[in-house]
Amino acid sequence: MYTGFSEVYDELMSDVNYPDWARLYADIMAQYGITKGKICECACGTGALTIPLYRQGFAVTGVDISQDMLWIAAQKARKDGYAIPFVRQDMRSLRLHRPMDAVLATCDGVNYLLKEEDLYSFFSSAYNALRPGGGLFFDVSTPYKLRVRLGNQLICDDGEHITYFWQNSFHEHTGLIDMHLCFFVRQEDGSYRRIDEEQKQRAWRREDIEFQLMRAGFSQINVYGNGHMNAPGEKEERWHFAALRRATAEEVES
Repeated sequence: MYTGFSEVYDELMSDVNYPDWARLYADIMAQYGITKGKICECACGTGALTIPLYRQGFAVTGVDISQDMLWIAAQKARKDGYAIPFVRQDMRSLRLHRPMDAVLATCDGVNYLLKEEDLYSFFSSAYNALRPGGGLFFDVSTPYKLRVRLGNQLICDDGEHITYFWQNSFHEHTGLIDMHLCFFVRQEDGSYRRIDEEQKQRAWRREDIEFQLMRAGFSQINVYGNGHMNAPGEKEERWHFAALRRATAEEVES
């Protein structure tokens, strides 16, 4: 039913504390008065954060462009007895049946938007999906992380079940990083199956993100550091953004 990178994703991310990550987002949303309600989590992948958000009491819809990832997410939710809808959609053109209290995009989802118009399309789509007073919340790997920590690096790991080689190439003039990943997954008979994956991310500057957020109509934009609700430091590896969708004059009058 599913192949490739989606099969190994959860094992590769097993060291991530998703319950803590969900609690951080709950705390950030609370700053905008959102303590319950409907959430659309974009680029939800295998539901690793979707399910902890559901456990926080939110009515979550998971959205991703990968049907393979969504299939795994749905199986995990069903196993836990959770009725979480998972929908295949492009985050740049959301089509939801009802207004959301919050739209989220976590774990580098925005880094995979490579062009300014892609970034604006997502922000505009999220704006239209939100109720007045709703919020957009997302995180990105910072330029420091992609350029210094990951750029032009060969990363290797030899695990009991998976061995991988991860070769990165950072392009300063475009802010893009090419990621070439090769996985060897141990099979039950002791043989290994090879999975190759090509990915590309963009190191978005903070000012570019804020400009596109304002262009899409958002206000009260705040940026937090990696895993905390303080202003980010100079060598922060992740930024968390929060922004408010204000009611238009027409919506106020109605």
